[in-house]
Order: sequence, then C-alpha cells, then structure tokens
Amino acid sequence: MKKNKEIIKFELKGDFIQLIQLLKACCLVENGGMAQMVVTEGMVKRNGEVETRKRAKIVKGEKIEFENFVIEIE
Repeated sequence: MKKNKEIIKFELKGDFIQLIQLLKACCLVENGGMAQMVVTEGMVKRNGEVETRKRAKIVKGEKIEFENFVIEIE
C-alpha cells in the first residue's frame, strides 16, 4: 500500500532557489552538509526525475520530492 506524501507549498520570493537551500528552508534536512548528501546520493526528485545537482536552480511551478514530502514551488 502506497503512503500518501505530505505536500509543502513553498512561496518563492525571487527568481529561483538552489535545491540545497530549498531543502533547508523547508526543514527537511538538519544542515547544509546533509542537504548536499541527500542530493548527491540521488534521493531527491525534481519534476519526477532524479536531480543530483546541489545548486540546481528551482523555479516556480516545479515539484521536488524527498522522502514522504512533495514541495510545490509557487
């Protein structure tokens, strides 16, 4: 049985946010080192595809998945 993912709506203030900054801002990781680790190990998906670039520029309309969370960028 598939567990429902918790949706987090993140309001973007500028043009973009780097992926590791987004994970920290949503309190999904304890620190920057942990954010870098989960991204480089392929544990984060961007719009359904694995994203391994720590500093990928995330923009409005994108969806980021990590563990049981989906972050919707608004």
